[in-house]
Amino acid sequence: MTPSRDISRLIEIMEQLRTPGTGCPWDLEQTFASIAPYTVEESYEVADAIARNDLIDLCDELGDLLLQVVFHARMAEEQDAFSFGDVVEAITRKMIRRHPHVFPDGSGYIASSDVKGTWERIKAEEKAERAARKPMKEAPASSLLTGIKAGQPALARAIALQQKASTVGFDWNDPRAVLDKIREEADEIEAALDHGDKSDIASETGDLMFALVNLARHVDADPEMALRGANAKFERRFAYIEQALVARNRSLEEATLKEMDALWNEAKEREKEGSFRIPISS
Repeated sequence: MTPSRDISRLIEIMEQLRTPGTGCPWDLEQTFASIAPYTVEESYEVADAIARNDLIDLCDELGDLLLQVVFHARMAEEQDAFSFGDVVEAITRKMIRRHPHVFPDGSGYIASSDVKGTWERIKAEEKAERAARKPMKEAPASSLLTGIKAGQPALARAIALQQKASTVGFDWNDPRAVLDKIREEADEIEAALDHGDKSDIASETGDLMFALVNLARHVDADPEMALRGANAKFERRFAYIEQALVARNRSLEEATLKEMDALWNEAKEREKEGSFRIPISS
């Protein structure tokens, strides 16, 4: 098997990886649900490469994202649901239909704002058609939250849900009340830990995260940016630990947790004093 510029080669590779007996054990164990987090992760890595204007990385990350599409399509084909070809046909049909000013005969220039309006109108038509093709189900009860898009990242959707609920007064008036809720959720995690139920622990952890997003909203902090800042802070302080150990001719593996904690606190104090510097080994 050799590399190729032909998409069929990637499809063949995935088929081999998913072949029982001769394929890859890890790939064979995967399901739509287990692969979904990787799909989301690859999307973010594409966005990160774009933000860094790194076109070499972008090429690589787009390949990783394409692999996710091929992976999902292969698992669906194994269930006789659809194939990669069906995915391509569906998106090509959609793009042609949503650009009537270009396809099939190209009726000429229209303003960008008009393109968006046409796109949304046709998208709504397609949604109605899909709903009509599906088996009849009892109509879901109307909800204030129905319009909140399910496909958003969890942090963004949590904010949207909370903001929507707040429009009818379902909200706290004081950030300190949210802090009380955070403490309550932390206590519930502790109780769940005592029982040792992983599902319950995960559920309570989600409740705590939702409450933390609520706090960020009440203090006018973007939770995504706040978490990015915390990530950067962690990286900076951990780098301090690594370089301080190098200066002492010690490795991370040799260091004790107590020693690393002391260096972490040292980095933290130096940040407060404005004298933060990564130690340089001699």
